[in-house]
Amino acid sequence: MEVSNTKQQHQSASISLTKPVRCIVKLGGAAITCKNELETINEENLKTVSSQLRQSMTTGSNSGEVLGMDWSKQPGESEISSTLSDFEDWPVVDSSPFIVVHGAGSFGHFQASKSGVHKGGLYQPLVKAGFVATRISVTKLNLEIVRALAREGIPSIGMSPFSCGWSTCERNIASADLSAVAKAIESGLVPVLHGDAVLDDLLDCTILSGDVIISHLAAHLKPEYVVFLTDVSGVYDRPPSDPNAVLLREIAVANDGSWSIEKPTFQNKNKQGEQGCCSFNITITEGVLCSSVCLNGAHIDGGCHVNS
Repeated sequence: MEVSNTKQQHQSASISLTKPVRCIVKLGGAAITCKNELETINEENLKTVSSQLRQSMTTGSNSGEVLGMDWSKQPGESEISSTLSDFEDWPVVDSSPFIVVHGAGSFGHFQASKSGVHKGGLYQPLVKAGFVATRISVTKLNLEIVRALAREGIPSIGMSPFSCGWSTCERNIASADLSAVAKAIESGLVPVLHGDAVLDDLLDCTILSGDVIISHLAAHLKPEYVVFLTDVSGVYDRPPSDPNAVLLREIAVANDGSWSIEKPTFQNKNKQGEQGCCSFNITITEGVLCSSVCLNGAHIDGGCHVNS
C-alpha cells in the first residue's frame, strides 16, 4: 500500500502542463443514455451536449461550419462529414484544454451488478466474466461518445482507466498514471475517460466511478472549472424524484473544506451533508469551481454552482 501511494504521488507530482486545464466535464450516465433500456444512448442529449462542448472549447467560435473527424464507415450520422481537402486550408483553431469524463448509465451497470464485480473476487468465474462484460460495455459507450464529439470537430481521444494503469486498493485509488492524459492535452487532444472496472490490490477487482476519477484529476491538474451535466436541474437536498426535493442553488465552500447552503435559506443553514432523508457530500479542490447543469435546454454555464 505504501509503495502504491508513493508511486501515485510521484506520478501525479510529475505532471506539468504548459497550458492549464480550463474545465473537466462530467457527462452523467442518466443524461446521455436511456437508463431503463439496456445499452441505449440518448442520441438527442448526446448530440446537444457535443455541440455545446464544441462552442465552449473553441475560443470565439460559437457557430459556423464544423469539420467532422469521425471517418468510420458506418451509416447515418457516422458518415464522413468532411473530405481531406477540407482540412488543407482550415485555420488552426485555438481551443481551451478540456477533459471529459462520462458515467456508464445503461452501459456496464447491468453487467457489474449481476456479477458483483464491485465486491471483488476475480477468482470466481461469474465475477471474472462480469469484469470482462462490464469493460466491453463501458468501452463501447466510450467509443460512441468519442465519435459524437469527433462529429462536432472535437479532437477527442478515448482513454480507459484500466488500460491506462489506474488501479485501487479497497476501492481507493492506489495508482493513476496521469502522463497519458497530460500528453494528450499538450498535443491539443481532448481526453475522454469513463467509469471502469479496474484491478484492486486487496479485492482483486472493483468499479472505479467517474466521480472518483474527476476528484483525482481535479486534485492534480487544478482545472478552472469542474462541470457536471445531468438530467436534473442541479444539486438537491434529497433525491430529485421526491416531490419535496429542494434545488440547492448556491453552496459556499470555505478554504478548510467546510460548506454551507447559501440559496435557498434553510433554518439549519450549516447542516453538513444531511437534509431530509438524503445525505450527500461536497468535495472541492482549492481554486476549482464546481457546477451542475441540466441538459434539458440549458447551457454549460447554467445551473447550481459552488463558490470557493
